[in-house]
Amino acid sequence: MDLLKHLFSFSYLCRRYLWRHRSTPHTENMMNQLTQRIHTFLSKPFFSDPRTLLGLWLLLPVVSALMKINKCNNFLIFKYVFWHTWNGTPLYEAYPEEYFDVNHYGPLFSMVIAPFAVLPHPLGLLFWHVAMALVLFVSIRKLPVRQGQQIMILWYCAHELLTALFMSQFNIAVAAIVIGTFVCIEKEREGTAALLIVLGTLVKLYGIVGLAFFFFSRHKVRFVLWMLAWGVVLFALPMLISSGEYVMEQYREWYICLTEKNAENLMAGGQNISLLGMVRKISGCMNYSDLWLIVPGVVLFAGPYLRLRQYRHLAFRLMWVASVLMFTVLFSTGSESSGYIIALAGVGIWYVAVPWKRSKWDVALMVFAFILTSMSPSDLFPAFLRKQYVQPYALKALPCILIWGKLMWEMYTKDYAALPQNDHHNTKEEQ
Repeated sequence: MDLLKHLFSFSYLCRRYLWRHRSTPHTENMMNQLTQRIHTFLSKPFFSDPRTLLGLWLLLPVVSALMKINKCNNFLIFKYVFWHTWNGTPLYEAYPEEYFDVNHYGPLFSMVIAPFAVLPHPLGLLFWHVAMALVLFVSIRKLPVRQGQQIMILWYCAHELLTALFMSQFNIAVAAIVIGTFVCIEKEREGTAALLIVLGTLVKLYGIVGLAFFFFSRHKVRFVLWMLAWGVVLFALPMLISSGEYVMEQYREWYICLTEKNAENLMAGGQNISLLGMVRKISGCMNYSDLWLIVPGVVLFAGPYLRLRQYRHLAFRLMWVASVLMFTVLFSTGSESSGYIIALAGVGIWYVAVPWKRSKWDVALMVFAFILTSMSPSDLFPAFLRKQYVQPYALKALPCILIWGKLMWEMYTKDYAALPQNDHHNTKEEQ
């Protein structure tokens, strides 16, 4: 109730401010001039050059690695997944002499992290960060949208990328895996798409959401066969550095570990930053199942599959990428702040990939998401608001919830047919 009172008070103050500073010809002229100057500044070739973004996306992992050399607990957890597998020791027990917390990644992760685990610590951390940034950069650059739209997504996600890099998170690769799966299906490379899905699933489960693009495949039987083949290969791959008995036991332990972690996440301060967590933390209620939210969410998510005639439109298929990226975070109790690189990549795709001109409300949602979702963990965001409201009530999820809801409405009602070239920049979104 206290939160609601504060929200109503804040809303009232905002209305008073807007009324006192309501639009006049003078203020509108000032805003138009400011907007034009910003647009002119950002339109300079330097900002729209892919090389600029590549340089930035290589600089961010270097900066984050240098700042976290002595405070990289997550990377230590990742690194020791390899060494524990190599030595045949349990993967899901606590090792306080090596790192805090416990590992929650699958046995296959030992092979993913191996090239970085065998390097001296500073180099392993640095190359891990660079690799994470590069795989997402490449996946976004491979999206079947115009280069300018790719650049916009990369700029929009840059700050959230830094947040994830500070935690050395594999979530960056999860976003790349989802986007890469779609790109491969579009290019009829079902074998690579299946590899990405199985890899993501056996490392962190999230990769399984790539199956949402199955219906867009032109070679479904081949896709299924590749899934089965890669499932066998990647399941057994850690046995190369351990044994069959050890790997089977660790998969069983992984299941138990994830079950226990899900229960711990329900009201954890740094976890369950999702639609599920926001509802639970605002209500303070523990005596209900998340299925009351997950089942309607899945039904709402799946409904656009019935719009078969829209499948042929690239924009409609791209909206599935945006929806999957946001849904994965919003309906998981394991969602954490640094995992929002996945959701914000979806937000960026949602904004740029439609055939109509985005409305002012859509722009406002994008700005809202950047401020509350991306900026709230940083020192540029008011600490009082972050500590008193954003963190305790998982409000970082709120903008993405609103955008996903808007996306669902569009996917149920809009026609995604490409507009004629001469009308594309003049047609406004239906209100």
